[in-house]
Amino acid sequence: MLLLFNGIAATFGGWQLMAHPDGSSLKLSLDFIRRSPFDSYLIPGVILFISNGVFNFFVLLYTLRQIKNYSRLILIQGIILIAWILIQTLMVREINSLHIALGSIGILLILSGIILMKSKRAHR
Repeated sequence: MLLLFNGIAATFGGWQLMAHPDGSSLKLSLDFIRRSPFDSYLIPGVILFISNGVFNFFVLLYTLRQIKNYSRLILIQGIILIAWILIQTLMVREINSLHIALGSIGILLILSGIILMKSKRAHR
């Protein structure tokens, strides 16, 4: 469920940022990224779309089919999400409720991946 939620949100958000690099479709001011290395939301949108959107759906597919190493992929997706949030907060120098919510999802994904990996080892 966490993978699905994050995948939908990141794909939608990334697509909106790519389609409207000025941030207007998400009501984001370019002021928000003035201290970042970006002049527009295009590159952050592409990164968000791929790393937390497309990759999330890839991990979800592996998880639903229980393809080998899916638990490791869940862990990796959690790390990617946490890294995204940390980098974003450092660049914009702000923490808001969305950062906290998504950071919490990242932590839950990491914990889920670890628990699943340990569970698999115990059943061998």
